[in-house]
Parts: sequence; C-alpha cells; structure tokens
Amino acid sequence: MAGVLTRLTSVLMFCAASTDSFHSSQLVPESLIISSFQESLQTVDAAASRGFDPQLSHMYALSRRPASETQHLSRSAEIFHLTLGLLKEKASRRHERSLAVSELLSAEAAERIANLSGCPRALHPGTCAKDGKYRSISGVCNNRKNPLWGAANAGLARWLPAEYEDGENQPKGWNAGRRYRGFQLPLVREVSNKMVGSSSMAVPEDSSYSQMLVDWGQYIDHDISFTPQSSGRSRCLQTCSNAEPCFPVQIPKDDKLSGSKSCLPFFRSSPACVNVHAALQRQQMNSVSSFIDASSVYGSSAALEESLRNLSSAEGLLAVSGQYSDGGRPYLPSAGPSACLQEPGSGPAERVECFTAGDSRVNEILPLSVLHTLWVREHNRLAGRLARLNPRWGSEVIYQETRKIIGALHQIITMRDYVPKIMGREAFEEYIGPYSGYDESVNPSVSNVFSTAAFRFGHVTISPILRRLNESFQEHQRFSSLSLQQTFFSPWRLVREGGLDPVLRALLGRPAALQNQEHLMTEDLTQRLLVLNIPDSLDLAALNLQRGRDHGLPGYNDWRAFCGFGRVESRSDLMEVVGSGDSVQKVMDVYGHPDNIDVWLGGLLERPASGARTGPLFACLIGKQMKALREGDRFWWERPGVFSPKQRQELQTHSLSRVICDNSGVTEVPLDAFRRSSYPEDFVSCGNVPSMDLEAWRDHL
Repeated sequence: MAGVLTRLTSVLMFCAASTDSFHSSQLVPESLIISSFQESLQTVDAAASRGFDPQLSHMYALSRRPASETQHLSRSAEIFHLTLGLLKEKASRRHERSLAVSELLSAEAAERIANLSGCPRALHPGTCAKDGKYRSISGVCNNRKNPLWGAANAGLARWLPAEYEDGENQPKGWNAGRRYRGFQLPLVREVSNKMVGSSSMAVPEDSSYSQMLVDWGQYIDHDISFTPQSSGRSRCLQTCSNAEPCFPVQIPKDDKLSGSKSCLPFFRSSPACVNVHAALQRQQMNSVSSFIDASSVYGSSAALEESLRNLSSAEGLLAVSGQYSDGGRPYLPSAGPSACLQEPGSGPAERVECFTAGDSRVNEILPLSVLHTLWVREHNRLAGRLARLNPRWGSEVIYQETRKIIGALHQIITMRDYVPKIMGREAFEEYIGPYSGYDESVNPSVSNVFSTAAFRFGHVTISPILRRLNESFQEHQRFSSLSLQQTFFSPWRLVREGGLDPVLRALLGRPAALQNQEHLMTEDLTQRLLVLNIPDSLDLAALNLQRGRDHGLPGYNDWRAFCGFGRVESRSDLMEVVGSGDSVQKVMDVYGHPDNIDVWLGGLLERPASGARTGPLFACLIGKQMKALREGDRFWWERPGVFSPKQRQELQTHSLSRVICDNSGVTEVPLDAFRRSSYPEDFVSCGNVPSMDLEAWRDHL
C-alpha cells in the first residue's frame, strides 16, 4: 500500500505541475487520469500477489517464470496499458461514443503516465561504452545509436502494424459476433480439430534429417525469443470470459477435450513498455536478447549470469551440480525445492530437482535439458584449456573469451548447418546470402511474426516418441522409449536412467518426424499437452493460433504481400500454394475467406520447396529474420576484428558433432548432426571428427 500511495502522490504532483502541457484536444481531465491510474495500480498489484499461488501456478509458471527485471517491466507495462484502457472506457461512456486513446491523451501525457507506471525512459546512445570488447549480457548497446535494438526486455519488432479489434489492444476474436469479410473468425480449437489434429496414420519419417534438427530448432528459438505472460494469471483459471489478462480458448460444444468446461485458460502476453508516444498500440516484449549469443547458456541479465557462474573458480567456469554425475561428467546445477516430476516411488531424499540454466524453459522436455547440459560442459572444457594456455589471464577474461567462443559456435551451427536445411538452399541464397559485414541501420530485434508464427513451424515436427539408444544405436535394453508426455519436466530421467548418452544417440540416429498436410501435429500436443498448473489437457495448435490473435498479427495474405508473393484470392489460388484439394476445402470451410486465415496455419499448409522443411512464406520470414540477426549484430563472429583470421578459421572446423564427442560418452557420430544417418555406415569415430585448435587463442604478450 505504501508503494501505491507513493506512486499516487507522484501522479498528483505530475498533474498539478503539468496542466498546461496537455494539448487542448485532450478529452480527459486530470482527475480521471488519477482515478484510472490508481485503479490500475491496485488491480495489477493485487493480481500479481495471487499470480504465483503454489496451489495454482505450479510447474508451468515456475518453469517459464521470467527474470525479476522482466517481471518488474511487465508489471509497469500492464499498469500503463490498463490505465489507458480504463481512460478509454470511462471517456467513451462520458462522451457517448467510442474513442481511441490517441484522441484522449496528448503524446506527452501518455509518455508521462508510462514513466509513472515504471516504464523506463529511452536509453541515450551516449551511455554506451566506446571500447567494449565483449557483448553485454542483455544485448544492450550492441547498436550504439539504438541501444535497445535486440536487447532483452525490449519490444518485439513489428514488420507490419498490429491488427487489434479496437485498433489498440483487443485481440482478434475478442468481441463476440465481430465479422471479418462477412465471416466470424473460427474458434482456434475448431481450427485445430479440423486442420491440425493428427489422423490415425503413422507419423511419417523425414528421409533427409535427424531428430536433432527439430530439437536444435527449439533450443535456438529459446536463445533468441521468450515472450512473458501477464501477471495475475491465477484468476484466468476460473473464467471463460474475455477480461484482461484472460483470453480463454473457447471450446466447441461437441469437443471432449475439456470435459464439461466450455473453455481452456489462456493468458495474454505481457505488454511491453514501448511506443507510448506513437500509435499507443499494445506491443509484446522479448525478455531475452534477440542475438544468437548463447543466452540459453549464460542468461540475459546480470543477476542470472552471476548465479550461473562458479565465482570461486580461477578458470572462469560455470556452476554445475555437486550432487550427481553422468559417468564423471557434470549435470546442470539444480534449483530446489522445485516442482519437477519425480521418479515413481522415490522418497524425499531421492528427489531430482529442476535444472537451472540461462533459459528457464530448460526442463520442458529432455532433449532441451540435454542440449543445455552439453553447452555448459563445453564452456567448462574450453575455459579449462584456455586457462592452461594463457596462465596470465584472470578468471573474468577466461570466462568472457570462452563465452565469446560459445556464442560464435551457436551462430555457426545455426546459420551454416541448420537454417539452410529448414528453408532450402535456394531460399537461403535469396534471403540471406553471403555475409557482407555489420550494418548499424539494421534492427536485429526478433520480430513478432517470426517469434509468434513463422518459427513455430517446428511444433509440427515434434515426434510423439523419444527413443533411447544403446552403443549400437539400437533400442536400449534398460531404458525404453518414452512418450512425449513422459519427457516433460523430468530431469530425473537423465540422472536415474543412463544420463545424456542414450538420448543423444537417438537425436543423432533417429529421423525427424516429417510434416505433411495429413499429419500436422501429434495428438500428444493437440489433445494431451501437459501443463501442470492447469487441470485440463491443452492443445498446442490452438494456443499458437490464439497467441497470434493475442498479438494482433495480420493474416496470412498480408504476410504473403509483405514477402512479395501474390495474395490468395480464391480456391484455385489456394490450390496452387497448398497443393491439396482436401486441405483447400477444409480451410475454406473453416475460415470462409482467404484473408481470414491465421498466418501460422497458412504458412504451415504451403507446400515446402525442394530440400526445404518450410513453405515459401515461412522461408521468407525466417530468412529475413536470420539476415537481420546476422547483419545487425556488431559482435557477429565473421565481422573483422571480432576474431582474428586464424581464430575464424579454427571456429569453422568445429561442429555440433564435435561438441557431442567432447562432452558425452558417445564415441561415434555423423559428421553432420542434422543429417539422417544410418549406423554404422554413416557414422565415424570421434577421433576422425575435426576440432578447432585453441592455439589460435594463445596470448603472446
């Protein structure tokens, strides 16, 4: 309450001191601003105090809980946007007509309310150091002229303006009965049931690529984007009405997913503290740095980074578990007590707590935990070698130099080995092409459409089964295959059931699931998605569609036009890009008009180009994003001066297969970890896998 009174006093002082600063066109009196601000502040703080009730917000909330700095900024943005909404509602009633916020407030008044809400002021370029040798942990000041481009807790980039039902905040589908091109938008669960849900057919296998391609995509997605959800989510578990921050997924009457309930809970993404003086449209936040910088290993905030380090080490090491060992190799440190699942029948003394890492989603599925663990081991391996090579270096220099190398390897593996496979070599050359240097005019921030739609193409390639393989790459005798559900939030399965090696062999030796129009997503994701703070099964396809509407993403046709493709105006046009008459019939029956198609679904339905795993639209959007992440990164590994020519040469010899060889018990690997490989003919001994020579990092001073 003291905080509320202090903030309210500030508002009163602001209003008293700045009456003359409001434009004459402003339609709201200061008293209305004060009351709306006070109401918003109390509402957000009261909701937040209930938001992490351990009885309601158990597993999922904890596993995806953003850093404290992000939570603070989310709270500030929610106060600001709720205040704008209340002002709009009250003023519209007073004037007996619908009003936009931009009609009510001057830009100066809106910006002052944002500041009072706790939104930070713009960062002045002059605050950026001129001689920083290493990238900041948050990504701030990567671009010295625009310090927040790509930084953690900044807004997702908008490549097209948001489309909200009230022009400013309300998601598509918020107002019942609203029509688009003569049709109501279909319920997202209806779209999932008719267009996405798996048939009874067997999951097709990818003839070219391994399961590692799928899991690297999820891992690197977590390195560059994380949109936090609004605070005060617990009340969304008890309502089927659209009321901030709740935007529940409505369930068709004949749908059995939720039993007797008419909806499933959905929490809106937290707004971001950006653009308050411009369109006043709701924007969403990226709580991690946009750059491919291994923030999944090191975090995106100073506090998290420090907590992940072994500060007692003279070798710049990362912290590891002191409790468990994987054949002499370390696991990630644990956070306890935690809500991770436990081995059936185990007692309190046998608990295996959630792992901690640079990204809070580390425990979501076992392959993610495995990849996180690999890179922490690789950091410590390289740091130890650099320390022996350069005995004069202190722990901080060793840590930073190792972090720099690990970040470069993430960039190389992603851009050289991963991206061309998913978008196709031809599209890669068209949209990305060879590196031409750093361009300070390029905004590298992850875009809303990339994070919320295009890069979620990978959800349809998730396999319903995780195999575990022995040294001969056959089904493991002791550790059987797991259903997807059994891999959720279960670090105990690594600690108690064979460590990383059986899972790594499966990622290398098993094919990826192949998306096609008859099998877009496994039923474990559309019918049995596990989220433990919610008592019902969820539907990932419906959640993806609802998230796109929550973010106000323009539709499929608008993004086709953005990429220079022709708009789909008819069934015959759809047939050209989709290629399946049955899919065209279903999508038109569901949406009524091509302009209404959600971008995530439209992109998925397009036929992939030869050698690609995405259609033309997603290839364009992914390509544009990856090029921006490369050209707009002042610390990109290829930029002259970031590494020496000899160091760049050595970095290119390294590979994900080499990282596996050096940090696990796997002794045979394919040279390309993402290629589908048959054992033993496509595998080589780790002794024959090239490795970089760290002599290039010897300090001769």
